[in-house]
This record gives sequence, C-alpha cells and structure tokens, in this order.
Amino acid sequence: MSEINIILDTNVLHAGLYSSRGASYQILKLIEKGKIKIFLSTALLFEYEDVLKRNKRILKLTDSDIEKILDNLCKLSDHQKIYFLWRPYLPDPNDDLILELAVASETKTIVTHNIKDFKGINKFGVRAIAPKILLEEIK
Repeated sequence: MSEINIILDTNVLHAGLYSSRGASYQILKLIEKGKIKIFLSTALLFEYEDVLKRNKRILKLTDSDIEKILDNLCKLSDHQKIYFLWRPYLPDPNDDLILELAVASETKTIVTHNIKDFKGINKFGVRAIAPKILLEEIK
C-alpha cells in the first residue's frame, strides 16, 4: 500500500481519540504507522488544540496528553503555509481553513464526518469523504 495524503478534519481526530472502535481510530493508527500522511497548517493545529482542550473531560485527556498528541501529529505530518485564502467559501470558517489547506498542499482528500459541510469543493479538485470510505479505498 502506498502512502495516502489527506487533510484530517477535527471531528475525525476527536472521534478517533474518543473511541478505539471506529474508522476514525483506525485512521489515526495508520497515520502513526506512516501509511497515511496528513497535512497541517498552523490554523488547523490551533483548531485541533482548541477542540481537544475544550473536550478533554469527555476524551479523558489531560492538557499534557493533548500536547503530546499534537506534538506527535506535527512530527507525522507535512506542514503547509497558506498564502491564499478562499474565504468565505464554505458556511463554516473552520471548514474554509481545511479547504485552503487542501488547495495549498494539493491534497485531494479531506476526511470528515461532516461531508455535507464541504459541498462544492470539487470545484477545487478536492473531495470530502467519511473515514469508513477512506478505509474501504485503502483495502
């Protein structure tokens, strides 16, 4: 299996840390093994941090745990600077930053649980798919 490049939406990271039973968790394990490469921007990293820290009780994580997770994601990812903003394009500004990262990094796949929020991104040559679909495509 060759390496697959994706943008990981925050909701997939949250789901993978919440439960070890679903496709989101399996994707996190494949990232850890180097089978899937994620791209990160500074804005997306800050969003990850904000969401994880707001939900640390639900996730049963400490601030220190979250910092370690984010540090590891930084080590496992390619970092992309964003030079051009497409906003506002999507209804949620947090989704715009994910689309901008996909365009800037030339990553064709966004993995998310909220596919409907990314309506119209095919104009940029990008698609949004659910974690389960990504796993099916990998197999």
